[in-house]
Amino acid sequence: LRTHQWCFILFNVLLFHLLLFGADLLEQYFLHSLPLSYTDAKALEIRERARKLHLDPLKANLSYSTATCSDQELFLLIVVSSSPENRTRRNVIRQTWGNTTGSGGYSVLTVFAVGKAASASTQLQMDEEAQKHRDIIEGSFIDSPQTQTQKMLMSVEWTVTFCPRARYILHAAQDVFVGVPSLAGYLLSLTQQEDIYLGKVIHHSTPDRDPQSRAFVSVHQYPEEFYPDFCHSSAFLMSQDVARKVFVAARGVSLAVPPAAFVGICARRAAVTARHSSRFAGDKHISYNPCCYKFIFTSSHMREEELLEDWKETSHGEDCSL
Repeated sequence: LRTHQWCFILFNVLLFHLLLFGADLLEQYFLHSLPLSYTDAKALEIRERARKLHLDPLKANLSYSTATCSDQELFLLIVVSSSPENRTRRNVIRQTWGNTTGSGGYSVLTVFAVGKAASASTQLQMDEEAQKHRDIIEGSFIDSPQTQTQKMLMSVEWTVTFCPRARYILHAAQDVFVGVPSLAGYLLSLTQQEDIYLGKVIHHSTPDRDPQSRAFVSVHQYPEEFYPDFCHSSAFLMSQDVARKVFVAARGVSLAVPPAAFVGICARRAAVTARHSSRFAGDKHISYNPCCYKFIFTSSHMREEELLEDWKETSHGEDCSL
Protein backbone atom coordinates (compact mmCIF):
# COMPACT_ATOMS: atom_id res chain seq x y z
CA LEU A 1 0.00 0.00 0.00
CA ARG A 2 1.08 3.57 -0.61
CA THR A 3 1.86 5.99 2.19
CA HIS A 4 -1.40 7.96 1.86
CA GLN A 5 -3.39 4.70 2.02
CA TRP A 6 -1.64 3.67 5.22
CA CYS A 7 -2.36 7.11 6.66
CA PHE A 8 -6.02 6.77 5.73
CA ILE A 9 -6.26 3.36 7.46
CA LEU A 10 -4.48 4.68 10.58
CA PHE A 11 -6.76 7.71 10.67
CA ASN A 12 -9.86 5.49 10.60
CA VAL A 13 -8.53 3.25 13.38
CA LEU A 14 -7.81 6.28 15.56
CA LEU A 15 -11.20 7.80 14.76
CA PHE A 16 -12.96 4.55 15.71
CA HIS A 17 -11.26 4.42 19.14
CA LEU A 18 -11.88 8.12 19.69
CA LEU A 19 -15.60 7.67 19.06
CA LEU A 20 -15.77 4.48 21.12
CA PHE A 21 -14.00 5.69 24.25
CA GLY A 22 -14.53 9.42 23.84
CA ALA A 23 -18.30 9.03 23.77
CA ASP A 24 -18.21 6.99 26.95
CA LEU A 25 -16.04 9.55 28.72
CA LEU A 26 -18.23 12.39 27.52
CA GLU A 27 -21.34 10.64 28.79
CA GLN A 28 -19.71 9.61 32.05
CA TYR A 29 -18.40 12.99 33.10
CA PHE A 30 -20.31 15.69 31.23
CA LEU A 31 -23.79 14.48 30.30
CA HIS A 32 -25.11 13.21 33.62
CA SER A 33 -28.27 14.89 34.80
CA LEU A 34 -27.71 17.43 37.54
CA PRO A 35 -29.11 16.50 40.96
CA LEU A 36 -32.53 17.90 41.71
CA SER A 37 -32.70 20.86 44.03
CA TYR A 38 -33.97 19.73 47.42
CA THR A 39 -36.48 22.55 47.80
CA ASP A 40 -39.56 20.32 47.68
CA ALA A 41 -40.82 19.79 51.23
CA LYS A 42 -42.18 16.31 50.49
CA ALA A 43 -38.87 15.20 48.99
CA LEU A 44 -37.02 16.49 52.05
CA GLU A 45 -39.42 14.64 54.31
CA ILE A 46 -38.97 11.36 52.37
CA ARG A 47 -35.18 11.68 52.48
CA GLU A 48 -35.23 12.37 56.22
CA ARG A 49 -37.58 9.47 56.95
CA ALA A 50 -35.36 7.18 54.85
CA ARG A 51 -32.31 8.26 56.80
CA LYS A 52 -33.99 7.56 60.15
CA LEU A 53 -35.76 4.36 59.08
CA HIS A 54 -36.17 1.87 61.95
CA LEU A 55 -35.68 -1.70 60.77
CA ASP A 56 -36.83 -3.72 63.79
CA PRO A 57 -40.58 -3.06 63.24
CA LEU A 58 -40.12 -3.96 59.57
CA LYS A 59 -38.46 -7.28 60.42
CA ALA A 60 -41.35 -8.16 62.71
CA ASN A 61 -43.91 -7.58 59.94
CA LEU A 62 -42.09 -9.16 56.98
CA SER A 63 -41.42 -12.88 56.56
CA TYR A 64 -39.93 -13.49 53.13
CA SER A 65 -38.72 -16.98 52.34
CA THR A 66 -35.30 -18.51 52.86
CA ALA A 67 -32.82 -16.06 51.32
CA THR A 68 -30.21 -14.97 53.83
CA CYS A 69 -27.96 -11.94 53.87
CA SER A 70 -24.80 -11.68 55.93
CA ASP A 71 -24.57 -9.22 58.82
CA GLN A 72 -21.20 -8.19 57.39
CA GLU A 73 -20.91 -5.30 54.93
CA LEU A 74 -21.80 -6.43 51.42
CA PHE A 75 -20.39 -4.58 48.43
CA LEU A 76 -22.92 -5.66 45.79
CA LEU A 77 -26.29 -7.37 46.14
CA ILE A 78 -27.84 -8.67 42.90
CA VAL A 79 -31.59 -9.30 42.95
CA VAL A 80 -32.77 -11.29 39.92
CA SER A 81 -36.47 -11.11 39.08
CA SER A 82 -37.39 -14.70 38.27
CA SER A 83 -40.51 -16.79 37.65
CA PRO A 84 -41.26 -19.97 39.65
CA GLU A 85 -41.13 -22.18 36.56
CA ASN A 86 -37.66 -21.02 35.51
CA ARG A 87 -35.58 -23.30 37.72
CA THR A 88 -33.15 -24.17 34.91
CA ARG A 89 -32.35 -20.50 34.27
CA ARG A 90 -31.70 -19.91 37.97
CA ASN A 91 -29.29 -22.85 38.04
CA VAL A 92 -27.44 -21.49 35.00
CA ILE A 93 -27.10 -18.09 36.70
CA ARG A 94 -25.80 -19.85 39.84
CA GLN A 95 -23.16 -21.56 37.69
CA THR A 96 -22.09 -18.40 35.83
CA TRP A 97 -22.16 -14.73 36.78
CA GLY A 98 -24.29 -15.38 39.88
CA ASN A 99 -21.42 -17.46 41.29
CA THR A 100 -19.15 -14.44 41.66
CA THR A 101 -18.75 -14.07 45.42
CA GLY A 102 -15.93 -11.58 45.75
CA SER A 103 -12.64 -13.00 44.55
CA GLY A 104 -11.64 -9.54 43.36
CA GLY A 105 -11.60 -8.07 46.85
CA TYR A 106 -15.30 -7.21 46.99
CA SER A 107 -18.24 -9.22 48.34
CA VAL A 108 -21.17 -10.13 46.06
CA LEU A 109 -24.43 -11.94 46.80
CA THR A 110 -27.02 -13.02 44.20
CA VAL A 111 -30.62 -13.79 45.19
CA PHE A 112 -33.82 -14.47 43.22
CA ALA A 113 -37.16 -12.70 43.72
CA VAL A 114 -40.25 -14.78 42.88
CA GLY A 115 -43.95 -14.93 43.63
CA LYS A 116 -45.86 -18.09 44.46
CA ALA A 117 -46.37 -20.63 41.68
CA ALA A 118 -49.83 -21.12 40.19
CA SER A 119 -49.50 -24.93 40.33
CA ALA A 120 -48.95 -26.96 43.48
CA SER A 121 -46.28 -29.18 41.88
CA THR A 122 -44.19 -26.19 40.76
CA GLN A 123 -44.56 -24.63 44.20
CA LEU A 124 -43.30 -27.83 45.84
CA GLN A 125 -40.25 -27.88 43.56
CA MET A 126 -39.54 -24.23 44.32
CA ASP A 127 -39.81 -24.85 48.08
CA GLU A 128 -37.21 -27.62 47.77
CA GLU A 129 -34.96 -25.35 45.69
CA ALA A 130 -35.27 -22.55 48.23
CA GLN A 131 -34.31 -24.86 51.10
CA LYS A 132 -31.32 -26.17 49.15
CA HIS A 133 -29.82 -22.88 47.95
CA ARG A 134 -31.11 -20.36 50.51
CA ASP A 135 -31.18 -17.64 47.86
CA ILE A 136 -34.89 -17.19 47.03
CA ILE A 137 -37.08 -14.30 48.19
CA GLU A 138 -40.66 -15.48 47.83
CA GLY A 139 -43.68 -13.19 48.03
CA SER A 140 -47.18 -14.12 49.18
CA PHE A 141 -48.74 -13.22 45.79
CA ILE A 142 -49.17 -15.42 42.70
CA ASP A 143 -46.37 -14.71 40.21
CA SER A 144 -47.91 -13.28 37.02
CA PRO A 145 -47.37 -10.41 34.55
CA GLN A 146 -49.75 -8.31 36.66
CA THR A 147 -47.73 -8.74 39.89
CA GLN A 148 -44.27 -7.75 38.63
CA THR A 149 -44.42 -4.32 40.26
CA GLN A 150 -45.46 -5.95 43.51
CA LYS A 151 -42.40 -8.18 43.14
CA MET A 152 -40.19 -5.12 42.64
CA LEU A 153 -41.57 -3.52 45.82
CA MET A 154 -41.03 -6.80 47.67
CA SER A 155 -37.39 -6.87 46.49
CA VAL A 156 -36.78 -3.36 47.77
CA GLU A 157 -38.50 -4.14 51.10
CA TRP A 158 -36.37 -7.26 51.58
CA THR A 159 -33.17 -5.39 50.71
CA VAL A 160 -33.84 -2.54 53.11
CA THR A 161 -35.04 -4.82 55.90
CA PHE A 162 -32.80 -7.88 55.73
CA CYS A 163 -29.76 -6.67 53.80
CA PRO A 164 -29.24 -3.09 55.05
CA ARG A 165 -25.44 -3.31 54.84
CA ALA A 166 -25.38 -3.90 51.07
CA ARG A 167 -23.66 -0.84 49.61
CA TYR A 168 -25.05 -1.25 46.06
CA ILE A 169 -28.04 -3.20 44.73
CA LEU A 170 -28.41 -4.37 41.14
CA HIS A 171 -31.91 -5.38 40.00
CA ALA A 172 -31.77 -7.61 36.93
CA ALA A 173 -34.11 -9.63 34.73
CA GLN A 174 -33.54 -13.38 34.54
CA ASP A 175 -32.50 -13.33 30.85
CA VAL A 176 -29.64 -10.87 31.40
CA PHE A 177 -25.89 -11.44 31.32
CA VAL A 178 -24.20 -9.39 34.06
CA GLY A 179 -20.51 -8.51 33.80
CA VAL A 180 -19.91 -8.51 37.55
CA PRO A 181 -16.14 -7.73 37.48
CA SER A 182 -16.71 -4.83 35.08
CA LEU A 183 -19.56 -3.40 37.16
CA ALA A 184 -17.66 -3.87 40.43
CA GLY A 185 -14.60 -2.14 38.98
CA TYR A 186 -16.73 0.84 38.00
CA LEU A 187 -18.38 1.02 41.42
CA LEU A 188 -15.02 0.85 43.19
CA SER A 189 -13.95 3.94 41.23
CA LEU A 190 -16.91 6.07 42.34
CA THR A 191 -16.24 9.00 44.62
CA GLN A 192 -19.93 9.76 45.21
CA GLN A 193 -21.55 6.77 46.93
CA GLU A 194 -25.04 8.14 47.61
CA ASP A 195 -28.01 8.97 45.38
CA ILE A 196 -26.78 6.39 42.83
CA TYR A 197 -29.59 5.33 40.48
CA LEU A 198 -27.87 4.11 37.32
CA GLY A 199 -28.89 2.27 34.16
CA LYS A 200 -30.13 2.81 30.61
CA VAL A 201 -32.37 5.84 31.14
CA ILE A 202 -35.77 5.93 29.43
CA HIS A 203 -37.07 9.43 28.65
CA HIS A 204 -40.69 10.50 28.10
CA SER A 205 -42.22 7.04 28.32
CA THR A 206 -46.03 7.18 28.26
CA PRO A 207 -48.49 5.07 30.28
CA ASP A 208 -50.44 2.43 28.35
CA ARG A 209 -53.96 3.89 28.11
CA ASP A 210 -55.48 1.03 26.09
CA PRO A 211 -58.20 -0.59 28.25
CA GLN A 212 -57.77 -3.85 26.30
CA SER A 213 -54.05 -4.07 27.11
CA ARG A 214 -52.68 -6.22 29.95
CA ALA A 215 -50.44 -3.27 30.88
CA PHE A 216 -53.34 -0.78 31.02
CA VAL A 217 -52.81 2.15 33.42
CA SER A 218 -55.82 4.39 33.97
CA VAL A 219 -55.65 8.15 34.41
CA HIS A 220 -56.83 7.65 37.97
CA GLN A 221 -53.91 5.30 38.67
CA TYR A 222 -51.35 7.63 37.06
CA PRO A 223 -52.68 11.01 35.89
CA GLU A 224 -49.54 12.48 34.27
CA GLU A 225 -48.87 12.31 30.52
CA PHE A 226 -45.32 10.95 30.88
CA TYR A 227 -43.49 8.85 33.39
CA PRO A 228 -40.45 10.53 34.95
CA ASP A 229 -37.05 9.40 33.67
CA PHE A 230 -36.39 5.86 34.86
CA CYS A 231 -33.84 3.10 34.27
CA HIS A 232 -34.75 0.24 31.94
CA SER A 233 -36.10 -2.83 33.75
CA SER A 234 -33.53 -5.25 32.25
CA ALA A 235 -30.97 -4.09 34.82
CA PHE A 236 -30.39 -1.01 36.96
CA LEU A 237 -28.31 -0.18 39.98
CA MET A 238 -29.07 1.79 43.13
CA SER A 239 -27.15 2.59 46.29
CA GLN A 240 -28.52 1.48 49.66
CA ASP A 241 -29.70 4.99 50.54
CA VAL A 242 -31.72 5.12 47.29
CA ALA A 243 -33.32 1.77 48.10
CA ARG A 244 -34.43 3.22 51.44
CA LYS A 245 -35.77 6.36 49.76
CA VAL A 246 -37.68 4.30 47.18
CA PHE A 247 -39.11 2.17 49.98
CA VAL A 248 -40.33 5.23 51.91
CA ALA A 249 -41.60 7.01 48.79
CA ALA A 250 -43.50 3.93 47.55
CA ARG A 251 -46.44 4.59 49.84
CA GLY A 252 -49.15 6.15 47.68
CA VAL A 253 -47.62 5.11 44.33
CA SER A 254 -49.89 2.83 42.29
CA LEU A 255 -48.71 -0.75 41.73
CA ALA A 256 -50.51 -0.66 38.36
CA VAL A 257 -47.56 1.10 36.68
CA PRO A 258 -44.69 -1.01 35.24
CA PRO A 259 -42.00 -1.98 37.79
CA ALA A 260 -39.19 0.13 36.30
CA ALA A 261 -41.47 3.17 36.02
CA PHE A 262 -42.59 2.53 39.61
CA VAL A 263 -38.99 2.85 40.83
CA GLY A 264 -38.55 5.99 38.71
CA ILE A 265 -41.67 7.59 40.21
CA CYS A 266 -40.49 6.78 43.75
CA ALA A 267 -37.01 8.13 42.95
CA ARG A 268 -38.44 11.40 41.66
CA ARG A 269 -40.56 11.78 44.81
CA ALA A 270 -37.32 11.48 46.80
CA ALA A 271 -35.43 13.92 44.53
CA VAL A 272 -33.16 11.21 43.12
CA THR A 273 -32.17 11.58 39.45
CA ALA A 274 -31.78 8.61 37.10
CA ARG A 275 -28.28 8.56 35.60
CA HIS A 276 -27.52 7.02 32.22
CA SER A 277 -24.72 4.62 31.33
CA SER A 278 -24.28 3.13 27.86
CA ARG A 279 -22.64 0.09 29.45
CA PHE A 280 -26.15 -1.07 30.40
CA ALA A 281 -27.63 -2.55 27.24
CA GLY A 282 -31.29 -2.06 28.13
CA ASP A 283 -33.43 -4.37 26.00
CA LYS A 284 -30.64 -5.09 23.49
CA HIS A 285 -28.79 -8.34 23.03
CA ILE A 286 -25.18 -7.42 22.31
CA SER A 287 -23.41 -9.81 19.93
CA TYR A 288 -20.77 -11.72 21.82
CA ASN A 289 -17.20 -10.51 21.78
CA PRO A 290 -14.93 -11.39 24.74
CA CYS A 291 -13.41 -7.92 25.04
CA CYS A 292 -16.77 -6.21 24.67
CA TYR A 293 -18.31 -8.47 27.32
CA LYS A 294 -15.49 -7.62 29.72
CA PHE A 295 -16.38 -3.94 29.31
CA ILE A 296 -20.19 -3.84 29.31
CA PHE A 297 -22.31 -4.28 32.44
CA THR A 298 -25.28 -6.15 30.91
CA SER A 299 -26.68 -7.77 27.77
CA SER A 300 -30.29 -8.94 27.43
CA HIS A 301 -32.07 -11.95 25.89
CA MET A 302 -29.31 -14.44 26.66
CA ARG A 303 -30.05 -18.08 25.91
CA GLU A 304 -28.89 -20.51 28.59
CA GLU A 305 -26.29 -22.19 26.38
CA GLU A 306 -24.97 -18.74 25.38
CA LEU A 307 -24.70 -17.71 29.00
CA LEU A 308 -22.67 -20.78 29.95
CA GLU A 309 -20.27 -20.48 27.03
CA ASP A 310 -19.84 -16.70 27.14
CA TRP A 311 -19.24 -16.62 30.89
CA LYS A 312 -16.67 -19.41 30.69
CA GLU A 313 -14.69 -17.62 27.99
CA THR A 314 -15.07 -14.16 29.54
CA SER A 315 -13.99 -15.37 32.99
CA HIS A 316 -10.97 -17.38 31.90
CA GLY A 317 -9.94 -15.80 28.62
CA GLU A 318 -6.95 -13.58 28.01
CA ASP A 319 -6.94 -9.93 29.02
CA CYS A 320 -7.91 -7.43 26.35
CA SER A 321 -5.57 -4.75 25.07
CA LEU A 322 -6.75 -1.23 24.32
